[in-house]
Amino acid sequence: MTEVRVLVGTRKGAFILTADGRRRDWRVDGPLFPGWEVYHVAGAPSAPERVYASQSGGWFGQVVQRSDDGGRSWEPVGNEFTYDGAVGTHQWFDGTQRPWEFTRVWHLEPALSDPDTVYAGVEDAALFRSTDGGVTWRELRGLRTHGSGPSWQPGAGGMCLHTIVQDPRTTSRIHVAISAAGAFRTGDAGATWEPINKGLVSEGLPDADAEVGHCVHNLTRHPDRPDVLYMQKHWDVLRTDDGGEHWYDIGDGLPSDFGFPIQVHAHDPDTVYVVPITSDMAHFPPDGRLRVYRSRVGGHEWEPLTEGLPQRDCYVNVLRDAMAVDSLDECGVYFGTTGGQVYASPDAGGTWAPIVRDLPTVLSVEVQTLP
Repeated sequence: MTEVRVLVGTRKGAFILTADGRRRDWRVDGPLFPGWEVYHVAGAPSAPERVYASQSGGWFGQVVQRSDDGGRSWEPVGNEFTYDGAVGTHQWFDGTQRPWEFTRVWHLEPALSDPDTVYAGVEDAALFRSTDGGVTWRELRGLRTHGSGPSWQPGAGGMCLHTIVQDPRTTSRIHVAISAAGAFRTGDAGATWEPINKGLVSEGLPDADAEVGHCVHNLTRHPDRPDVLYMQKHWDVLRTDDGGEHWYDIGDGLPSDFGFPIQVHAHDPDTVYVVPITSDMAHFPPDGRLRVYRSRVGGHEWEPLTEGLPQRDCYVNVLRDAMAVDSLDECGVYFGTTGGQVYASPDAGGTWAPIVRDLPTVLSVEVQTLP
């Protein structure tokens, strides 16, 4: 029978949640790496037993862990992340220039067809790639040394490259998102990059047509329609139909267009999910009601999904990497909260129930559908 494995990263370790294809009874294993911040745990699409984890701590720094048996055992792999070439500077909040400094790995993205190739998005914002299962890493320096690099500045969570979206048609084409710089695209496997932020409007930027400076929170796409991407931004939910050349707003009908995660249904490229929160200052659901919003028409209409979710006195947040979907016939949707709950819907959002409660703050949720 099919098995579903949910990989959860938290402020104090990682957890693996497992169920059969009915997704009713869940086994909770963990914490793995107890006491460490685990920013992201991700499985390789082409070899599900290969799992990577980003382990970070203020005392001991950054460690990338790898498992080759689905998370039952782990070993640290290469952890030398060195900016390639002249380091240069980037802009700080006060307008001064600061040197680039490596802090942590925010996001790990295994390649679609090769489990030994994995990308890492880091803080300060840069993209690294390993082709030997994480043993060695090399920066794709064309991104950080793009001419706009000195004008990038931190978002509230730091200046991080937090989203990596691969194109299923070719390994040469990748989209990334950086807070607070914007979205970028490469068509030559990371040698060169271009900003793709036309149509984005960000309050506080002196130039309304600024090429960079936008605080993009997340990107997603469906593999059957790779030129259509959806974006959750610091205010605004947007869509592009041409790979990022132009973006347009699809947030009408939401109680707030501020939030962090955005996901697309596994089998329907027009079905999109977001979790609105009140504002950039109030990181909790509007009116204290936890609602996932779903659009079945590519973002042009939205409906609240509430059955099984708390509808009063709920003041949690859902962070950018803390939502995922499985690929079963009736698509399952999962998200974790800053209150330590992980919710699952086995029916594409129709009904919800907590898999587990009272974990540490959930930083990331990924899901694997296993044969």
